Amino acid sequence: MIKIALYGKGGIGKSTCTSNLSAAFSKLGLKVIQIGCDPKADSTINLLHGDPVTPVMDYMRIHDEEPDKIEQISKVGYGGVVCIETGGPTPGLGCAGRGIITTFSLLEELELFDIVKPDVVLYDVLGDVVCGGFAAPIREGYAEKVLIVSSGEKMALYAANNINSAVKNFEDRSYAKVRGIIMNRRSVENEEEKVKAFADKAGLKIVADIPRSADIIKYEDIGMTCVEGDPDCETSKRFIELAGLLMNEDEQYD
Repeated sequence: MIKIALYGKGGIGKSTCTSNLSAAFSKLGLKVIQIGCDPKADSTINLLHGDPVTPVMDYMRIHDEEPDKIEQISKVGYGGVVCIETGGPTPGLGCAGRGIITTFSLLEELELFDIVKPDVVLYDVLGDVVCGGFAAPIREGYAEKVLIVSSGEKMALYAANNINSAVKNFEDRSYAKVRGIIMNRRSVENEEEKVKAFADKAGLKIVADIPRSADIIKYEDIGMTCVEGDPDCETSKRFIELAGLLMNEDEQYD
């Protein structure tokens, strides 16, 4: 099973990258689960054509009890991707990180992975830093690899460095390791050089170069991933290539 967590600066495009990667894996014939780990609960919205799934924490607040079926807190989106959102606490109350920990524990109780039997699990994780509940995907062994989404913007690279350093702190515990960087371009001057310089210094590879494209906005405006809207456009091809790389890599180690 391929288990990957995507991290990066807030607003850098993690959800866009995660959902397009999920769609790409599904086009390659793999069974995918995407888990959004953000109180905004919008990670999977473009896989669901704008019809959001009820976040786990919202379900528990509304019903004052835990769900007893996976179907109560999940929806099947484009390509058969099973979509789940952790959600978060009532604004101003509680800790969003605890929502992630609570959700993961619940998903284990509901035997999500035994029921769905996924080939790929993708975690779309909030935050510029890896702390508390937001570290759960890599600290508790749910994910094996981390992809850091970054542009050439100064603060995006600063966050990428923090994330890489945090993940390295877990290396001696056989937790997830950083697989590489997804360069999500923002038309920054000398962007490729800046991201490559950071990657070289950190000892990381740029595993995907996603162009700044109107195609992404075009299809998100109608509630789709770019991969679904036009699988033959250059942006979609980049995500499909990345999915193929990760799939082939995983097969080599099976």
